[in-house]
Amino acid sequence: MVRIPGEALVANRGVHHRSSATDSDRPLVGVLALQGDVLENLRMLSAAGAQAVACKRPAELEAIDGLVIPGGESTTIGKLAVMYGLLDPLRQRMRAGMPAFGTCAGAILLASKALHADGRPADQPLLAAMDTVVRRNAFGRQVASFEADIDVKGLPGRPLHAIFIRAPWIEEHGPAVEVLAKVGTPLGDKVVVARQGNLLASAFHPELTDDSRLHALFVDIVREAATV
Repeated sequence: MVRIPGEALVANRGVHHRSSATDSDRPLVGVLALQGDVLENLRMLSAAGAQAVACKRPAELEAIDGLVIPGGESTTIGKLAVMYGLLDPLRQRMRAGMPAFGTCAGAILLASKALHADGRPADQPLLAAMDTVVRRNAFGRQVASFEADIDVKGLPGRPLHAIFIRAPWIEEHGPAVEVLAKVGTPLGDKVVVARQGNLLASAFHPELTDDSRLHALFVDIVREAATV
């Protein structure tokens, strides 16, 4: 079990439980710890006011209030989720309303359909939680990685500095999906942050900066869901 300093958690038989010191204003948010930027997301969640804990077993999903699916390699994370018996439990919890935030690879895993960069369907495990079609490596390969300042609806203050690494974009989305940010490309503006109810997706890596506002937005979503 990976824990952030100061979190109020105890462990019992591999399952994370909130202690009596847990405050409802500090929800327990897991990070799917199969591959990718796990520690970076734990750090950002802690900075955003959550208790942060790494999760990689089905039983650990029972106690958390929300989940971050980190940036990494979406096919690898999906296959490991199948191997660890996590795919169906994750789908069930999200159908039941558990908030989830996918960054980069996580945004692909949340989608209903994934495409390769050339538009061919990508055959990989998906959670199919958001009504989105996501194009992998949409901005190009590693050498085409870039940084940009973007305006994100719902975030106060200055534009958010976004780091795009072999990043996807949201190619299509259904009517229940709210677009929160776009980035200009030679093919027109492309969606890079979107929300559908308790689900949030970003095409970039907010966990690789020192700006925790997008994670704070997600923590607020988790708090709101806990009051329903």
